Amino acid sequence: MAGSFRARGSLVVLAIVLSGCLFALSIAKEEAAKLGTVIGIDLGTTYSCVGVYKNGHVEIIANDQGNRITPSWVGFTDSERLIGEAAKNQAAVNAERTIFDVKRLIGRKFQDKEVQRDMKLVPYKIVNKDGKPYIQVKIKDGETKVFSPEEISAMILGKMKDTAEAFLGKKIKDAVVT
Repeated sequence: MAGSFRARGSLVVLAIVLSGCLFALSIAKEEAAKLGTVIGIDLGTTYSCVGVYKNGHVEIIANDQGNRITPSWVGFTDSERLIGEAAKNQAAVNAERTIFDVKRLIGRKFQDKEVQRDMKLVPYKIVNKDGKPYIQVKIKDGETKVFSPEEISAMILGKMKDTAEAFLGKKIKDAVVT
């Protein structure tokens, strides 16, 4: 009798656990349906890429130049902001206004030895703003602006999102960034 009671108790516990798992699974499916298409962006120091899970595998999306990796570069001219290949391609003639390797500055203090070393190696100007490294650059018509490393990185992330949207033919609201 006691063995039968334990068996029933185990079955009840198993049924409760199974019900909980099924409930969690249904909630997960519901949440996935709400999210829609989610892209993955690898924000790299030198190159970035964007991918999407499609047809059972991850597809790395080619940029407007047909490349699956995009330089993590931002350039400013007198008339426009360039990101990726376009920024890197004009760097030789516009070095002081072309930003690269900015990820190295994120989370650092201006006085960090790495920041001080990097300042000697890059053609753009790194300035001290509230104890943090910022990039000072002429954006257009002689106007100078100061950007945080995070703002420059956001420009690159925006370019990667635009690349994914052009490929997928729809707006993207959700992304995982590494």
